[in-house]
Amino acid sequence: MLVIGLTGGIATGKSLISGFLKEKGAVIIDADELAKKAVSPKSPAWQEIYEYFGEEYFDKQGNIDRKKLGKLVFSKPNAREKINSIIHPRVIRETEELLEHYRKERTAKVVVVDAPLLIEAGMTGMVDEVWLVAVSPAIQLKRLRERDGISLSEAQQKVTSQMPLDDKLAYADRVIDNSGSQAETLKRVGDLWNSVN
Repeated sequence: MLVIGLTGGIATGKSLISGFLKEKGAVIIDADELAKKAVSPKSPAWQEIYEYFGEEYFDKQGNIDRKKLGKLVFSKPNAREKINSIIHPRVIRETEELLEHYRKERTAKVVVVDAPLLIEAGMTGMVDEVWLVAVSPAIQLKRLRERDGISLSEAQQKVTSQMPLDDKLAYADRVIDNSGSQAETLKRVGDLWNSVN
């Protein structure tokens, strides 16, 4: 079983590539989905977040107000560190359990761990190869602003809060340039897929 770690900065196109790999037959472990599950209302992680950040970051149903908390987390490094210290260990544990399950089942030929913070969370040791999705900073900002409907300064804040692309490149076994059209990118990913299958 080959385990691929798919990562990249915000708005670089990981979802497009993850969806394509799923269509090709890869089993996807989505770290964002695991993180959402970890902070479901009344869970231990939810409790920790509630106690640390306070009820102003929750809606009336008790769900985390992602937009409000996201703003805080992207603007204050200590808030980001706290959130990561609560969520990352749970996502890592869940990912390890899923990988163990797929190894035992022997049904999955390729498993993709789709994790935006794969490198930052120290998860590279869990995967056989790191596939890094990369775009130029200008394209990243443009796509992020279009996707989230935010100002340039907000987009810049989000991008600069993440590990720089140059630092991520040191961990990458394969780099997927997603600066061009979707068709060009998916052609590249298709070639990569064929090379590992």
